[in-house]
Amino acid sequence: MRIDILTLFPDMLNGFFEHSIIKRAIDKGLVDIYIHDFREYAKNKHHKVDDTPYGGGAGMLLMVQPIVDCLRSIPSYEKATKIITSAGGTVFHQTKATQLSICDHLIFICGHYEGFDERILEYIDEEISIGDFVMTGGEMASLAMIDAIIRLLPEAIRKESIEEESFTMVGLEYPQYTKPAIFEGKAVPPVLISGHHEDIRRYRLVESLKKTYMRRPEMLEGKSLTEEEKQFLQKIKQGTFL
Repeated sequence: MRIDILTLFPDMLNGFFEHSIIKRAIDKGLVDIYIHDFREYAKNKHHKVDDTPYGGGAGMLLMVQPIVDCLRSIPSYEKATKIITSAGGTVFHQTKATQLSICDHLIFICGHYEGFDERILEYIDEEISIGDFVMTGGEMASLAMIDAIIRLLPEAIRKESIEEESFTMVGLEYPQYTKPAIFEGKAVPPVLISGHHEDIRRYRLVESLKKTYMRRPEMLEGKSLTEEEKQFLQKIKQGTFL
């Protein structure tokens, strides 16, 4: 996979790709990442990339020309999936991460200021937001999406880790514990150190359903559940497992 990022603050991004799973994916050759400062493509004397909106209004808008010229400098940009971060975009979720993880080439444009010239949308494929809140710029939003996408690439992390994570299971991931077995009087649930694999499986399933029902009940709406999951969920709703 190739990922290009158009930003006004390349130094903000560089360190992110030098650590953890992202760095390992780069070192394995699973992904190539290129960062572009689209200010370099401004044609005015002061390399200005924003201006006041026609018709008046507060704030400044990103201009279309520097971004389009930067896009066109990227090899095979026409074939890439081009994304701009925008508060008005569709909200990013795990399903979208999975869809984007099978693309050969992604381009992220980091939005800034009060917004951007609407004509920019004619050169991109999707507007995406990471939530219903406003950020200063789109760099952090782009990094969040890129992180979620790269970890889904084959061999980026163990397949089992992905399968057992929140949003890829029935609901949220079950609680987990590690050593020591007792800390300041707080003990790990006995079932987890029992060695009984079936009891552990059932415990984790119940805890996952319970956590999802209490914190994110909308995730269970329309879910295709097994008979066992339906029975457990019914007991949770009745308070049996609470």
